[in-house]
Amino acid sequence: MTTLSIVIPVYNAEKTIESLCNTLIDLYGARADLEIVLVNDSSTDSSHIVCRRLQEMHREVITYVRLSRNFGEHNAVMAGLNHASGEFCLVMDDDFQNPPEEVGRLLAEIEKGFDVVYARYPEKSDGFFRNMGSRFNDRMANVILHKPVGLYLSSFKIMNRFLVDEITKYSGPDPYIDAIILRTTTNIGSIEARHDRRRHGRSGYTLGKLVSLWGNMMVSYSLVPLRIIGLAGFVITAIGIGAMGFALLRKINPRLADPTDIEQLSSSMAFFRGFALIALSVVGEYVGRIYLMLNRDPQFVVREKFSVRRKPAVMKVHKGLDGSGNEQRKPSL
Repeated sequence: MTTLSIVIPVYNAEKTIESLCNTLIDLYGARADLEIVLVNDSSTDSSHIVCRRLQEMHREVITYVRLSRNFGEHNAVMAGLNHASGEFCLVMDDDFQNPPEEVGRLLAEIEKGFDVVYARYPEKSDGFFRNMGSRFNDRMANVILHKPVGLYLSSFKIMNRFLVDEITKYSGPDPYIDAIILRTTTNIGSIEARHDRRRHGRSGYTLGKLVSLWGNMMVSYSLVPLRIIGLAGFVITAIGIGAMGFALLRKINPRLADPTDIEQLSSSMAFFRGFALIALSVVGEYVGRIYLMLNRDPQFVVREKFSVRRKPAVMKVHKGLDGSGNEQRKPSL
């Protein structure tokens, strides 16, 4: 039987999370070896009490992880992936915007051999500004992350165990999961899925959090901003060299008027400012690469974990020879 882990980051979802978990168990409890990983990202309502009660009711199915403070959605998902044990891991929201009925379609699609399958929405039920932010984020990802133009990076997705293991190797403080996926694999699938309205509450993504997410994508997973600065420096330097050359030509050609002091000063300043930008870009390139490698702030801190689920045995390939030159497969717990 397929082992399926469903990771749900929980934030102020006291009115929806119990109904969502019960629906998932009713739909897929008999079709798969189901595990639901609830990650409470320091909710301010009664979500902890509800999640704790759910874990007591469904001890063999639900794993509950409570974080010590609010780390953000991507960090909460990383915490969930680190505690998920399934052959396939699906990530979904806690508010029914991702219909539970669509989970089976994503599972069927990834069983065709993809590493990850994203849901794309023919129509989104978010507000105007949230939809605009999603479109802007999509365009930025095309440039910064080299995302395929036709691929929509939704939070509703399913991954196989190979990809989850690669994602959880990342130890940086600001994980952007879609960026890690895109730099790991190109074996990506996509299906069309419904996107419903929130049943209760409002989105936790404020304008400030969206801007922070874009900034994290640009700074933590790409050196494109530094290279843009370097390109601007080359352009300004070229303009300064051209202006200085023209000023020199006017200086030595008696038929042309001599350049004024302001023109000479402007051309010199353009050259040196451009050169300074180039130098800043080169230094920033080295510093940026060091930052990407060495930053070790925690992604998340688990305050409590409640689970009695035993991780299933997973077949892993051990690179060895059995005498005939074939790979040996050994069970690894």
